[in-house]
Amino acid sequence: MAGHSKFKNIMHRKGAQDKKRSKIFSKLAKEITVAAKMGTPEPDMNPRLRTAIQAAKAQNMPKDNIERAVKKSLDAGGENYEEVRYEGFGVAGVGVIIETLTDNRNRTAGEIRSIFSKGGGNLGETGAVSFGFDQVGAIEYRASVADEEAMFEAALEAGADEVESDDDEHMIYVNGDDLHEVAKVLEDKFGDPNSARLIWKPQVTIELDDEKGEKFLKMLDAIEDQDDVQNVYANFEVSDALLEKLG
Repeated sequence: MAGHSKFKNIMHRKGAQDKKRSKIFSKLAKEITVAAKMGTPEPDMNPRLRTAIQAAKAQNMPKDNIERAVKKSLDAGGENYEEVRYEGFGVAGVGVIIETLTDNRNRTAGEIRSIFSKGGGNLGETGAVSFGFDQVGAIEYRASVADEEAMFEAALEAGADEVESDDDEHMIYVNGDDLHEVAKVLEDKFGDPNSARLIWKPQVTIELDDEKGEKFLKMLDAIEDQDDVQNVYANFEVSDALLEKLG
């Protein structure tokens, strides 16, 4: 999953910018509100809400913002967001899966279709891309919480299927149905993870040269900037030199 991981890292670096940070907070708040509205506003009794709050804390989202997002779920007549997944293709046939929370699917679809068109890609039908991905649970920890061997052993003992570690992070993959159970075991040992959620993991990746890679990353950046977009997954790889250039 090198392409996804590298894309996430570059987005994280851009996330240090104030504009991006504000956008991230907005997306996190929307997920918290939706999670609380769909279940209960009590994190201990609502795994999706607990996950959303953990992700917000990992991004240093202020406590007041988190509490406001939870309270917003209780407002009568508030916005009703719909979960809609879009799938499409970028340059060189790279597959892209986009998860959104929208109160107007026609507006969202039109904006995403326009981004694909300007980026040299095209929006496809639901299922056109996702068949080449596996939906799995992913638990992310900073590398500093444990060395590679300790995390590997703890994760496998907890029931994980796979662990990838580098200088920045540990990524633990689990069966989607086991996500919250495994996350709880690791949380008891290492504390709150940066994130614990279902993701789309590509079965194979497509390597892009720097010219196509730059064009594709700019398209993904535009998709990420769309207000209704929550998560983006793609099956690509680009060079470290390009990541440094754009980072």
